[in-house]
Amino acid sequence: MFRGGPHDHVVQFYETDDDLAGRATDYLLGAMRDNGVGIVVATPPHRAAIEVRLEQAGVHLRAAREHGLYLALDAEETMSKFMINGYADPSSFWKVISPIMKKAARRRRKVAVFGEMVAVLWEAGQAGAAVDLEALWNELASQHRFSLFCAYPAAVLSDTEHANELAEVLGAHSDTIGARGRGDGALSL
Repeated sequence: MFRGGPHDHVVQFYETDDDLAGRATDYLLGAMRDNGVGIVVATPPHRAAIEVRLEQAGVHLRAAREHGLYLALDAEETMSKFMINGYADPSSFWKVISPIMKKAARRRRKVAVFGEMVAVLWEAGQAGAAVDLEALWNELASQHRFSLFCAYPAAVLSDTEHANELAEVLGAHSDTIGARGRGDGALSL
């Protein structure tokens, strides 16, 4: 299980939705079991799968939401607030995401964010926008204490048309987990 520390920014290239839900749940539980905050910014099916697993692990989501220990956001809806003409507007991104991080981190709580907005962008043919969004998250981490777990379908690893963008995505992360590779969860290129 990944236990992200402040400013960790990891990426998973997942083969199946079940693998994604499992790793994302484990990651969020790492913070939530320590009275930290879990934030999910994902597609409806992935949010639902993660929430089922969180409940199976003993998290009472309704209570967690009420106490500010769990927040679920829709990836597309969240992006609609800061994407302009296919690009992530930095000012709008900060206005949308920074207050969420500030509120979550009050009382010096550990904050774990699982997000797949970048994967939604990549799948929509906006690999450059995904790279820009990764950079905005890294910039945000210089101002707020949180760890970030991103996920992309493993198919992006064979996307030769966007090899440069893939290299930038890999460079934007502190670690790579759950990818095809050496068998230890790390990506070998």
